[in-house]
Amino acid sequence: MSIIIFLLILGALVLIHEFGHYIIAKKNNVLVEEFGIGFPPRLWGKKVGETLYSINLIPLGGFVKLHGEEYNEIKVNTESKSQKKRAFVFQKPHIKAAIITGGVIMNLVLGITIYYIILSINGFQSDAIPLIKPYQFRFGSQQGRVVVTAVQKDSPAAKAQLSPEDLIIKYQISPIMYETAWKSVNSASELISIIKNSQGKTVFLYTESVKNGVKKTIQVIPKYNPKLKRAVIGIGLLDTAIISYKTPIQKVFSGFFHSYNIMTYNYSTIAFLFQSAVMEKNAELVTGVVSGPIGIFSVVSDIVKTSGTKLIMNILNITALLSLSLAFMNILPFPALDGGRFVFVLYEWVSKKPINKTVEQYANLGGFIFLILLALVVSANDIMRFFR
Repeated sequence: MSIIIFLLILGALVLIHEFGHYIIAKKNNVLVEEFGIGFPPRLWGKKVGETLYSINLIPLGGFVKLHGEEYNEIKVNTESKSQKKRAFVFQKPHIKAAIITGGVIMNLVLGITIYYIILSINGFQSDAIPLIKPYQFRFGSQQGRVVVTAVQKDSPAAKAQLSPEDLIIKYQISPIMYETAWKSVNSASELISIIKNSQGKTVFLYTESVKNGVKKTIQVIPKYNPKLKRAVIGIGLLDTAIISYKTPIQKVFSGFFHSYNIMTYNYSTIAFLFQSAVMEKNAELVTGVVSGPIGIFSVVSDIVKTSGTKLIMNILNITALLSLSLAFMNILPFPALDGGRFVFVLYEWVSKKPINKTVEQYANLGGFIFLILLALVVSANDIMRFFR
C-alpha cells in the first residue's frame, strides 16, 4: 500500500509538472515529440497524432521532449521550413519562457489548491507546524502549541501512555479532573515550568495525536530528577505553531497564504541549519533534513502506517508540500533545471541574441550529471539513515 501511494503521489506531481510544459507548447504550436512518465528504458509507448506517449522503467520523474530543445538537435539540411518553425529554439523568448515555467506554475497551482482544500475542511486552521527555531509567519494568526518528541522508558509519562507526536493542548493541576479550569499550553518552556513547579501533584494533560487525530486525557505526577535538579515527567518537547486564517480575505486566499508561509519557513530553516552546520562543523545538521525519493518513501510509508482516520488529509498535506518543493527546486537558476533554461532565455530576451550553442549544450550536460550525482549521494544518505 505504501509503495502504491508513493508512486501515485510521485506520478501525480510529475504528470502535473510535465503537463504544464506540454499544454503551453501545444498551445503555441511547438512540436511535442514525446510525453513520458518515468525515465527510460521505455516499457510502453503509443503515438497519438505527432506525439509519443510513454511509460518508462525508472519511476522517479518524467519528461516532455520538444522538437529542437537545443540548436545542436536541429537537422539543418534535412528539416523543412515548417519543421524548423515548430522547433523550440526558434520560438520567441516570451513563448520559450512560458513553456519553461509552465511546469513550475502547475506545481504551484496544485500545492495552493490542495492547501485550500485542507484548510477549508479544517475550519481554515492549519495542523501543528514543528518549529526548529523561533519563527513568526507572515500571514494568518499564529498560536503556539507543544508536541512530545520522545518519552523515556518507565517515566511518569510512559506509565500514563503519553506518546511521541502527541500535541499537548491544555492542562489542569488538581487532585480530581475538572476541579479547576483547563489552561492552554503555548510553549515548551511554559510546560517545563508547570511541571517543574508541580512535584508530587497530579497534572492532567489533554492531548491530540499529530498523525492520527486521537484525543485523550492522561494524568501524571512529576518526580524530582537529581541530575536536572527539578521535577520532570520524562518527555522531550518541541514548539509548534498553528496558523488560523480568520478574515474573509485570508480565507479566500488561504491556499496562497499558507503556501507562502510554509515555503518561506522551510527554506529559512534550511538556511539556518546550513549556517549552524558550518559554525559547528557538523554536516549531519543538514543531511538529517535533506531527503531524496527513498527518504520521501519512508515518510509516506510512516504516514500510511500511523495516520488512521487522518490518512487522506495527511497524504494531501505531504503532496502539497512536495508539489511546492518541486516548483521551488525546478525554478532555481541551475543548468538542466527549468530555472537554468529560463536564465538562458532571459539572456536572449535582453541581449536580442541566443546564448552560445556550445555553452548551452555543455552547461546543461554538466548540470544534468551534477544532479544525477547529487541524487545518488542523497539516496545513499537516505539508505544509511534508514538502517540506523
